[in-house]
Amino acid sequence: MTFRPFAWLIATAAAIAVSMPLVGCSPADEDEVNLYSARQENLIKPLLDDFTDQTGIKVNLVTGGADSLLQRLRQEGRNSPADVFITVDAARLHHAREAGVLQSTESDLLSENIPERYRDPDGLWFGLSSRARPILYHKDRVDPDDLSTYEALTDEKWEGRICIRSSDNVYNQSLVAAMIATEGAEHAQEWANGIVTNMARPPQGGDRDQIRAVADGVCDIAVANTYYLGLMLDGEGRDREVAEQIGVFWPNQDDRGTHVNISGAGVTAHAPNRENAIRLLEFMTSSEAQEWYAEVNQEYPIRDDVPASEILQGFGEFKSDDIELYRLGDNNAEAVRIMDRARWR
Repeated sequence: MTFRPFAWLIATAAAIAVSMPLVGCSPADEDEVNLYSARQENLIKPLLDDFTDQTGIKVNLVTGGADSLLQRLRQEGRNSPADVFITVDAARLHHAREAGVLQSTESDLLSENIPERYRDPDGLWFGLSSRARPILYHKDRVDPDDLSTYEALTDEKWEGRICIRSSDNVYNQSLVAAMIATEGAEHAQEWANGIVTNMARPPQGGDRDQIRAVADGVCDIAVANTYYLGLMLDGEGRDREVAEQIGVFWPNQDDRGTHVNISGAGVTAHAPNRENAIRLLEFMTSSEAQEWYAEVNQEYPIRDDVPASEILQGFGEFKSDDIELYRLGDNNAEAVRIMDRARWR
């Protein structure tokens, strides 16, 4: 990763925010498991409560920023009480692997439930849910017949019409990393240059903000994760009104497919409750848990035998890229350099 102004200060402050110890739990307890989660509490707590009800194992949950929790794990080292680390994006899972904070885990159930491409080849992390990053467009201002590929968004007809998050966003870094894996770095550089040229405004905000900007007429096209649009459609008020104006287009269906990424987890390197940690991961890949992910979080189940929610099914079927997701981490540093050279801020 290249250095970002003030990034160290921000990361340090965020680490302090999650540095309080787990309260009321011993380092090892046969009836407990300690979880560090970069996912918001409301997106995971009901699932953890179900796990406790079914197994009697209490889950001690610490939430925080992905980078801050990873830094905490590194600082705690062998003294860490954490048993499981959950984060989003394969690149972040790769960073955790490279930092040495995860251990290899063997589980027939995890291997059976999770397709191979959604697992680390050495068993250090496992996908729990997936999300696609397609092209979103305003239904009244864009004809979907004019859309085709990510690459076609660099055409001059889209100049001043595209909204997308900053280059600091790991989702965009992984999109570029996937392009490097399939098409090469030179191709990815040309694409990044063209996207910057066609931006309607300097990058700002999250995926929901890009979707709102399309609805508000700031731009006509956005690139964003499906679960944000799904959650907006599943909500009420302004967000739902915004989302109903947005169409989903699946790019690159005649070649490599639409970019897909994951949320995932691994057993920590020094887990004091290792067996409970594996049981928790196995539970989170059960059909029950996968259905919950689909219906509540509007994410695609990692399991092939669990259907997506009705909202996601309404977006239509699509071909996804099939690269091994660990390559997103391998290519992350180069993706950041490419975006920097393109002056993607």
